[in-house]
Amino acid sequence: LFLTGYIQACRGLMISAVCLGFFGAVFGLVGMKCTKVGGSDQTKAKIACLAGLIFILSGLCSMTSCSLYANRITSEFFDPSFVAQKYELGAALFIGWAGASLCIIGGIIFCFSIGENSNSARRGYAYNGATSVMSSRTKVHNSVPDKTPPKHFDKNAYV
Repeated sequence: LFLTGYIQACRGLMISAVCLGFFGAVFGLVGMKCTKVGGSDQTKAKIACLAGLIFILSGLCSMTSCSLYANRITSEFFDPSFVAQKYELGAALFIGWAGASLCIIGGIIFCFSIGENSNSARRGYAYNGATSVMSSRTKVHNSVPDKTPPKHFDKNAYV
């Protein structure tokens, strides 16, 4: 624990971002419509919105951590009186910013998913029955075409 204060703050923010991201993923999994856990559609929508808020909070923690570290590195780099080893911005910071941005965007999408569930009934699809298809093996022996559907069904009739 013999580190400077800003590195400990960045470490704490990143650990909290990872923990919040884990809990956001668990709540997001419970809040999806395709799972059977979580209750009714309205309850699932509230859980999905909670997951979105947790993802946004996780992204903000990660963004703050990366920005705090980058600010310290750039201020030390451009300080002429700083005599210790100078660092530059690396790929890890850019990946951290991109991941935090994606986490915030995903959280916003989760939060907006609650709007489509309110007061809208599920749309039902009508079943029209199977239509018969004349296969290439079915031959008509009459010279006059018949308007009735064929009685012979093979595997092509269901595709």
